[in-house]
Amino acid sequence: MEVSLCKATLDDAAKLHEIQVKAFMPLLEKYQDYDTNPANESLERVITRFKQPFTDYYLIRNLEDTIGGIRIVKMSNKSYRVSPIFILPEQQGNGIAQKVFEIIENIYQDARLWELDTIMQEEGLCHLYEKLGYKWTGKSKIINEKITIIFYEKSQII
Repeated sequence: MEVSLCKATLDDAAKLHEIQVKAFMPLLEKYQDYDTNPANESLERVITRFKQPFTDYYLIRNLEDTIGGIRIVKMSNKSYRVSPIFILPEQQGNGIAQKVFEIIENIYQDARLWELDTIMQEEGLCHLYEKLGYKWTGKSKIINEKITIIFYEKSQII
C-alpha cells in the first residue's frame, strides 16, 4: 500500500462525490441519517464546497488509483477541520486513514488545533481518532434514535 495525497481540482469533484457516496452508503443504510450523511449529499453541494476559499480537497491515492478523499476546512487562528474523510469500503481497515492524517498534519504544519466529528456508535472510528491523538470534547449531537455525532479535537504544539 503506497498512500499519497494529491490536491484536488474542480475537475475531480464528480469522482470525489462518487467515492464519497460509496464510502458513506453503508452508514446511511445503517443509521438512516438522511439529512447529515455525506452519501446523501448532492454533487452540486460538493462543487459549492470546492469553490469555498477556505476549503482544500485532496484525492487519497494508492499508487495511481484514487481510493478516497479528504476535505480540510481552514478556520480562524490556525485551526483546521477534517470534514469529511472517506475511503472506498473495500480499502477500509488497511491503515490508510492513519497515513492520510500523518500526511495532512505534515502539509498543515502551522496547525494549532484540528477538529473533526464522527459517529459515537462506530467504535472503530472513535478508536482510530483517539489513537491518532484526538480527544472527545464532551460535545455531542443526537441526529436520530440510532445515531449520535460526537466532536473531537487535537491540539498541536508548534
